[in-house]
Amino acid sequence: MNPVVGLDVSKGESQVQAFLDKKKPYRKSFKVEHTREGLTALHDFLKHLKEITGQKPAVVLEATGHYHASVVQFLEEHNYLLIIVNPLISYRAKSSSLRKVKTDAVDAYLLCELYYKEDLEPYKKRGVQLLNLRNLTRQHENIT
Repeated sequence: MNPVVGLDVSKGESQVQAFLDKKKPYRKSFKVEHTREGLTALHDFLKHLKEITGQKPAVVLEATGHYHASVVQFLEEHNYLLIIVNPLISYRAKSSSLRKVKTDAVDAYLLCELYYKEDLEPYKKRGVQLLNLRNLTRQHENIT
């Protein structure tokens, strides 16, 4: 099995959808809040998936400015494989669908499907020096 969890991250909560394997969704999607209790519930669900499949699930989410930062930090602390998808890639995948439905549950489902279709790169944590350099180049560009 190749489990994956899709998270559609928004301001205060995330929609969660799990797949046990390609084209095998597990349960209905549900929401978790970005609080300690909500993220602990998400971690319990991920541990449950590991018990069922024998593998830690990968977690796919869309980059959403700073909203996903707390979720990413929590999942990194628990050593999950994270894949953060560029919003342009997920938008392209959504627009290829015949039905133009925009809900958080559908977005989480499509992120799981995207995991099986695309060759996605795992998330690499950026060091402080790289973040400082990025900030400096943005400031330089604004000044010039």
